[in-house]
Amino acid sequence: MGREEQIICERLKKIDELNKKGINPYPNSYEKKNNASELQEKYKKLKKGSKKKDKVKIAGRLLVIRDIGKLIFANLIDGTGKIQIMLKKGETPEKTIKFFKDYLDAGDFAGIEGTIARTERGELSVIVKNLVLLSKSVLPLPEKWHGLKDDEERYRKRYLDLIMNPELKELFNKKYIFWKTMREFLAEKGFIEVETPVLENTTGGADAKPFVTHYNALDKDVYLRISTGELWQKRLMIAGFEKTFEIGRQFRNEGISMEHLQDYTQMEFYWAYANYNDAMKLVEEMYKKLAKAVLGKLKFKTHGFEVDLGKKWQKIDYTNEIKKQTGINIINADKDKIIKKLKELKQDYDPHVDKWRLIDVLWKYCRKNIKGPVFIINIPVEISPLAKRSDKNLNVVERFWVVFAGSEIGNGYSELNDSVDQEMRFEKQEEMRKKGDEEAQMMDKEFVEALKYGMPPTAGFGISERLFAYLVDKPIRECVIFPILKPVEEKK
Repeated sequence: MGREEQIICERLKKIDELNKKGINPYPNSYEKKNNASELQEKYKKLKKGSKKKDKVKIAGRLLVIRDIGKLIFANLIDGTGKIQIMLKKGETPEKTIKFFKDYLDAGDFAGIEGTIARTERGELSVIVKNLVLLSKSVLPLPEKWHGLKDDEERYRKRYLDLIMNPELKELFNKKYIFWKTMREFLAEKGFIEVETPVLENTTGGADAKPFVTHYNALDKDVYLRISTGELWQKRLMIAGFEKTFEIGRQFRNEGISMEHLQDYTQMEFYWAYANYNDAMKLVEEMYKKLAKAVLGKLKFKTHGFEVDLGKKWQKIDYTNEIKKQTGINIINADKDKIIKKLKELKQDYDPHVDKWRLIDVLWKYCRKNIKGPVFIINIPVEISPLAKRSDKNLNVVERFWVVFAGSEIGNGYSELNDSVDQEMRFEKQEEMRKKGDEEAQMMDKEFVEALKYGMPPTAGFGISERLFAYLVDKPIRECVIFPILKPVEEKK
């Protein structure tokens, strides 16, 4: 019998003994009155070797139990942090010490009543007067320094990863602050939060391959949305709303990379009587507020770049930047010339797509060299089917990308509200789909019909949780609590 099997057998035996004694190893509740971080803060000035008669009542998971004879130490972690508990002969009842030794193991949840002390080594501790077993663990936790190392195992057993790595829990606390700050910022600016459909008859709002599912009640296939309600929120602009936003899940049936997920959270806002210049000002202000909330500063290192959101955000011309970095004038270059350059740059591409898809590959190569923060502007109309043409140059649109650390960290534009132009662009996208471009957008006749009733000038913007990943300098998958994985039986 292996060591782990032996531990499991011993713990199952303890559970059986407890049940026979009439002690429930999984009681229904516990009246917890204090938490670890609160006690650490309240008694931070308590001197070494000092005690308090103050009574406390805490609960959490026990880790790292150390029995040194007259003293037993253990760390207790709860949702707020860590505190030490101490069973001390002469101060902890003998029956409580015996119960602990007989039935408690690292990994168990326990409720503790006791008093406060600080050890000679400076560790704030709760001297145990009474304890209750709240949940008996059967499987042993991985060892602190030799536990979960393989990324897939960490993701699959994220609950263990969170137990053993407190800094990971802090990461997700920061992610909560990120979305909370964004939501509060937009509300303060007068935007109202809305919810739009996740299942759609046609996908819209982005160039992406959708997931398909079957709607049994209607007996038809539908799509999981690839944007956070772009065409729906624009219907709200038509209906008379002036400032809306949505934070929700969206889905793209694409590859996995350091900055791409298939199932992720995105925010999109729509702002009537505004244009992309107004949106850029608002976005810059919002990004600075988010960085301050998450990091406490505007300067940070991420993905090999040093970024300063506090400096002036430049505006860079899309076509000029590609020409500067590659020598290719995308307006005049034909498809063969672009393919030749992509081969030279050793970039992967699909030779069957049209010229503008290849230009997008070229752009992604250039983007990786931009430190930022910058706004990329003057983007060609051919790759922007939902954006409004510029009054100064009908070949480009009033669109911007936020770029820093070599990545696109946000996308916005003056929304196209010319129904005739929109219908023509959808038709062009449909032609691309028929030629095999699965990321081209679908014709949405119902949206075009709505647009014919008139939509005011509107600015829109979208940002995914990629921004958070870049703020904290992590691969985006690391910033997801439970990323999707193959079932265990399918692992190779």
